[in-house]
Amino acid sequence: MAGARAQVAVRDGPPGGPASGPYAVVLGIAQDGGVPQAGCRQELCVRARRDLSARRAVACLGLVDPASGKRFLIDATPNLGEQIDRLGGRPDAILLTHAHIGHYLGLAQLGREVMGTHRLPVYATPSMAGFLKGNLPWSRLVKLENIVLEEMEVAPARELALTPSLRVTPIRVPHRDEDSDTVAYLVRGPRRAVLWLPDIDRWEKWDRRLPDILADPSIVAFVDGTFYSADEIPGRSLEDIPHPLVPDTLRLLAGTDVRGRIFFTHLNHTNRLLWDEGAAADVSRAGAGVAFEGQTIELGAGRQPGAGRE
Repeated sequence: MAGARAQVAVRDGPPGGPASGPYAVVLGIAQDGGVPQAGCRQELCVRARRDLSARRAVACLGLVDPASGKRFLIDATPNLGEQIDRLGGRPDAILLTHAHIGHYLGLAQLGREVMGTHRLPVYATPSMAGFLKGNLPWSRLVKLENIVLEEMEVAPARELALTPSLRVTPIRVPHRDEDSDTVAYLVRGPRRAVLWLPDIDRWEKWDRRLPDILADPSIVAFVDGTFYSADEIPGRSLEDIPHPLVPDTLRLLAGTDVRGRIFFTHLNHTNRLLWDEGAAADVSRAGAGVAFEGQTIELGAGRQPGAGRE
């Protein structure tokens, strides 16, 4: 990935910091099972059960607009409670990507057993909304008006204004759509944008090209980094759980000037980027990085060199 370091505003810090404009904050980077993953006895998961610093929440992005006082979550993960705390308070709406367990199970916390929310907007594609309306216990959330489903147009996609300074566009991506279709989100602020794309089957199956999207220097991308290598899960074929391997994504972007503007997220507990500093250094040398919890992208910031752990 050639060229000088991109001019983007990236800072390592908690939400609610000095940003005066809207910003996005990473609230989780793990695949649906998190770290530690249930039943896993590998070294990382064993350590994470006794060392809180080794734990990783399921992939989730928070959006905050200080001017409007509004907050939003992309996806409702099994770690919803702690992610709401890190967001700084209850979200004003939740945007869903698809119906795999790490991305919507947190909705259960919105019911009368826990938060008892009232008419919380949940943005979803018509396919995802149909899944929620057609299956318990999610349909009960709709019936009792804990949530209100707001269906988004995806064919063609239509931009949605969350606040005067925050706009999002759902983008269809191919990804094992057993129960619903799948979308990524392009989030735009006044001067910067974030692409949140935690799941895709294969880049070549998409009707868009990631390098073309990243030709816009204002965009910072968080993309599917589920697996680093194909042999991470012995006895299971990645044909059943397809994701682009991290090195494949790096090859796709070779020769593209995206240094400091692309980060891998949705890491499976087997992914060496969670513990292998050498692998993380290889990714960094290629111009990319590994997302981290608390990573903040200022969407209204002026020109500022990219920073943050990679």
